[in-house]
Amino acid sequence: MSSNTPRQLLGGLSAAQFLSRHWQKSPLLIRGALPGFVSPLEPDDLAGLACEEGVEARLVEENGPDKAWQVSHGPFDEDTFTRLPENGWSLLVQAVDHYVPEVAELLESFDFLPRWRLDDIMVSYAPPGGSVGPHVDQYDVFLLQASGRRHWQLGGSPGADAGLVPGIDLRILENFAVQAGQDWVLEPGDMLYLPPGVAHHGVSQSDDCLTFSIGFRAPSADEIVTAFADYIGEQLGDSQRYGDADLQPPARPGELDDQAVERVRRLLLDAIDRPEQIAQWFGRAMTQPKYLDQLVPAEEPTPAAELRAALEAGGELSRTLGSRFAWRQLDESRATLFVDGDAMVCDLALAQRLTSSPMIDASLLAYPDADRLLATLVDSGSLSGFDEED
Repeated sequence: MSSNTPRQLLGGLSAAQFLSRHWQKSPLLIRGALPGFVSPLEPDDLAGLACEEGVEARLVEENGPDKAWQVSHGPFDEDTFTRLPENGWSLLVQAVDHYVPEVAELLESFDFLPRWRLDDIMVSYAPPGGSVGPHVDQYDVFLLQASGRRHWQLGGSPGADAGLVPGIDLRILENFAVQAGQDWVLEPGDMLYLPPGVAHHGVSQSDDCLTFSIGFRAPSADEIVTAFADYIGEQLGDSQRYGDADLQPPARPGELDDQAVERVRRLLLDAIDRPEQIAQWFGRAMTQPKYLDQLVPAEEPTPAAELRAALEAGGELSRTLGSRFAWRQLDESRATLFVDGDAMVCDLALAQRLTSSPMIDASLLAYPDADRLLATLVDSGSLSGFDEED
């Protein structure tokens, strides 16, 4: 789809218009973003996920048994939900797209944004009056109303110094003032886009309120510097050291002079100012799985010839739920394919197909060494659907 084609998902704006006017700039309310939308998930399904080991789930109770705004972490059990009151609480489950294919399919609608920027789809359920309080997120998010009704209020951009309610486990704003005209009730299929730093407060208005939060990855400068330093450190080893072959007799032996600081600065810049190394690290970092233990490697190596035969017989592979793919062009015919934190060089067109198509079939075998690459990705758990016994 052209970047200038109007999209109902964006309220009639084209992708280019949305990015220039709203992305990381200002909120956008979109009535009927997905008209006739029916949630692929029921509240009981969400509660069931929250009871499973390894699923990241939180329960927020405005008037908890121990204190106000009490936060409990899963896995939960049936008794947890039985004791809850009729209103004033919220259940939040992260990465539901990693477990429910129908939820994961929603991500295909957001192809106007880089796929590697997507984080996950968090789903929240709340009976009437349920919320997590007024707060600020430091990432972009699309809030899709899946079922029921939720009342949203926006309070501008309070900044990093905004006061928080003390003594609780949530970062709830102490002072929240609704901005004029920033007050809406969303129905199923409606969606609200929020850039980072915008204060917002959502309160359930009905018994079956499900909200899907499509969130985006935005590593902090601290995370980037720390992770890249670790990566560069592994590449450099300890052979490159501080040197001062230009040293002159010091006038004051105890002084840490400007020349010494400049030598360190040059050493640092020589180590980090390498665009291709930055690209290699960034590709690995932005495709790291959200949960490292979710991808299950194959117990035995996958024979490339058997995989080729299975695809030629009509079989298909698919990206494993939660798996992340990206590519970076190296030259006219090759690319680095980044998959779940690893990197491999392959045919450029093959890398493009693998990152854009949700299904992988025999047509990909036309590319050089495709069968071996696909077998490697099956073995790592990044691709699913091949079974030697089939």
